[in-house]
Amino acid sequence: QVQLVESGGGLVQAGGSLRLSCVVSGRTASTYAMGWFRQAPGKEREFVATINWHGGSTDYADSVKGRFTISRDNARNTVYLQMNSLKPEDTAVYYCAADRGPFKVSITTILYWGQGTQVTVSS
Repeated sequence: QVQLVESGGGLVQAGGSLRLSCVVSGRTASTYAMGWFRQAPGKEREFVATINWHGGSTDYADSVKGRFTISRDNARNTVYLQMNSLKPEDTAVYYCAADRGPFKVSITTILYWGQGTQVTVSS
């Protein structure tokens, strides 16, 4: 049974930083593209960032480019999301995801989801 467990969410003031972690258990994460999505109240789940299987390629939503950085440590089966210069509009539940393919995540091809971690940014 593959499980993705996120941690690192919390309450932060605008302009602050948080680092989310996602630990994959049950199977090595190194064969999957990994990514982060988020869902704010009343809104659809949206793509945030993706990283390919060996960490050499990344992509971001326009809304977070230059502020967020995705990385992975395959030896630790862990994916990270460093979030800087946070804004109130970044408030959401953040979900870690593993895609069925190795290159980039797509919400339509996600194989496994984490349970989510709440990020709240106060103004």
